[in-house]
Amino acid sequence: MGELVVHQFVSVDGFAADDDEGFSLFAGDDGSTDELDHETLARLEGVDAILLGANTYRMFAAYWPTPESDAEILAPRINELPKIVFSTSLSEAPWGPHDPALLVADDAIEAIRRLKLDLPGDLIVWGSLSLTDALFSAGLVDVVRLVVVPRVLGSGRTAFPAGLSGARLRHARTATFDAGLVVTEYRYERNAG
Repeated sequence: MGELVVHQFVSVDGFAADDDEGFSLFAGDDGSTDELDHETLARLEGVDAILLGANTYRMFAAYWPTPESDAEILAPRINELPKIVFSTSLSEAPWGPHDPALLVADDAIEAIRRLKLDLPGDLIVWGSLSLTDALFSAGLVDVVRLVVVPRVLGSGRTAFPAGLSGARLRHARTATFDAGLVVTEYRYERNAG
């Protein structure tokens, strides 16, 4: 049984999305993220599936399975990994010329509980803040990986759901990468009182 990893990009002031739920953290950046991409690629070797909410799926599907991502070292691995999209608004989840994502419209929490039991590797969730809010609330998150981008948003939506006050995170590692990115990884301690 693998672990559920929540992988979020956040601003220095702690926001994972803009006020309108958009994602402008990298807008206008043309700095290299090669070091982080190589580290992420190595971590994806232990991943069995990518879990996405509808909005993040739309962003990913508009980029990763297209020629625009051809130069990205992450593209082949992201495109080959099974993707599971949790949405009641989508009727299909195509992935360019690759196998489509599996679309799950019923109980996401129960489906992910089963996946954690059935798959030997890890599950990773990028973005997908509504989905991750539900996963935190259900106690299914094992690892939180925050990639801090050297930018201030000033306001927006945090990477954690309201009401998670008092949750304990145990520091696992911190690393710095090109473009001023800092990755901090935590073990999420569900039962800490």
